[in-house]
Amino acid sequence: MLHPTSLPSKYGIGDLGPELYRFVDFLYAHKLNLWQILPLGPTGYADSPYQSLSAFAGNPMIISPEKLVDLELITTEECEPTITFPDSYVSYGEVIKYKWQLLEHAFTNFQEKSPQNLEKDFISFIDTQSFWLEDYSIFMSIKLAHDLNAWIEWEDDLKLRNRSVIEKWKKSHENELLFQKFTQFIFFKQWNDAKNYAHLKSIKIIGDIPIFVAYDSVDVWAHPEYYQLNKEKELTYVAGVPPDYFSATGQRWGNPLYDWDAMRKDGYQWWIQRIKHSLNIIDILRIDHFRGFESYWQIPAKEDTAIIGDWIPGPGIELFRELKKALGPLPIIAEDLGTITPEVKNLLQETKFPGMRVLQFAFEENDENPAKNRYLPHNYDPNSIVYTGTHDNQTTKAWFEDSSKKVKQYILDYTRSNGKDVVGDLIRLIWSSIAKMAVIPLQDLLRLGDEARMNIPGTTSENWKWRFMWDQFSDDFSEELKQMGILYNRVHNGKGKQNKDGLLLVI
Repeated sequence: MLHPTSLPSKYGIGDLGPELYRFVDFLYAHKLNLWQILPLGPTGYADSPYQSLSAFAGNPMIISPEKLVDLELITTEECEPTITFPDSYVSYGEVIKYKWQLLEHAFTNFQEKSPQNLEKDFISFIDTQSFWLEDYSIFMSIKLAHDLNAWIEWEDDLKLRNRSVIEKWKKSHENELLFQKFTQFIFFKQWNDAKNYAHLKSIKIIGDIPIFVAYDSVDVWAHPEYYQLNKEKELTYVAGVPPDYFSATGQRWGNPLYDWDAMRKDGYQWWIQRIKHSLNIIDILRIDHFRGFESYWQIPAKEDTAIIGDWIPGPGIELFRELKKALGPLPIIAEDLGTITPEVKNLLQETKFPGMRVLQFAFEENDENPAKNRYLPHNYDPNSIVYTGTHDNQTTKAWFEDSSKKVKQYILDYTRSNGKDVVGDLIRLIWSSIAKMAVIPLQDLLRLGDEARMNIPGTTSENWKWRFMWDQFSDDFSEELKQMGILYNRVHNGKGKQNKDGLLLVI
């Protein structure tokens, strides 16, 4: 499990350049056939990929400067940073400033000479992606002109999308809109090249989308009719989960809730477009908080916590029937973590989507957790994807070190470990399980501690920053991967097809 932002790069953030191709070569050399990433959208609040400014756009911050040189849009000298970026983490403020200046320079050069016949491809991209790209370019140009303030804070004519005012804005900001379209064109060109290279190496990519979109997003601004908002486009209810054994006050996420009745009336066209677009850029799609399709926790927007709320029925199987009717078979992974009701289990069975198992959850101290035993390998359903941990967990090394003496002993007994390499023993445990996919964060392969944690849920700073360096790898890790992949038949066949008997995923 590895998000592109965590790749090495001298440009301050992992990107779609040479180091990504080197990572794909690493996967191929070890016969690994799946690579999982986080959402690819442009990040908004707190740099979280799960709070994107758009459900369709790509993140311009991971555009590769070196690939811009290959396209003759800038020179090697022009893309050289004027500062030295840190190697082990992303300094988002500095990266954003550098990347926007670089992209603006590349756009100016593109307008002046349009190298390598890119203009024709650019025009075609604008045409085929117009269903989301036009609104996105308008939204971003207004947002930048308003110091990145949320759209709900804009003046009423822009906030409420007064048609004549929006048309006037488009005419007076034509070049800014074109620049936003250009950055998306370059992002998707670079991403598609990377994805095609992965396919040549027999590797499929698992993508990720949150079930809910961010309030401060073009999706809500452009289509308020699909969300539970009042006449002023303010939130009436927000998403979250109620109190449970994890939190006495629940989790108030703050995302707008869908108006499923409105979406049903037009045949769920927005969802069809979203899933189709996602599956055009990745191979398998993980949907976060899948249980929200069966029923979701509706919290009054005025509430500061998630204690007060109601379970409201979601669209259920009807949505997925419409998706399948429009798109055919759906290669979807359902994130079914937490407390799962019989109704959610029934929805999973009807869709036949594989669910998730997280090994760390199997060894919790809290014996009152009713879902605990489903995470133990001897209880796995073959139609599942098992992880040592996810982007929201501690690394497995840090988690084991922080566990109680009782839990540590249970882990050692269950894995028959001598304690010398507990992380390796836990990786071997999921490799050898009957789950059809086994997933490890790269941090676990490298035996890293909390310094490499990707995200701490409920916090809004110092997340999503971790980056790896190649000197953290060792020959021992390489030998471990080769042996386990062959031993448990979780390897690709080197011919661009997936091994039918087992899949291995490194994220």
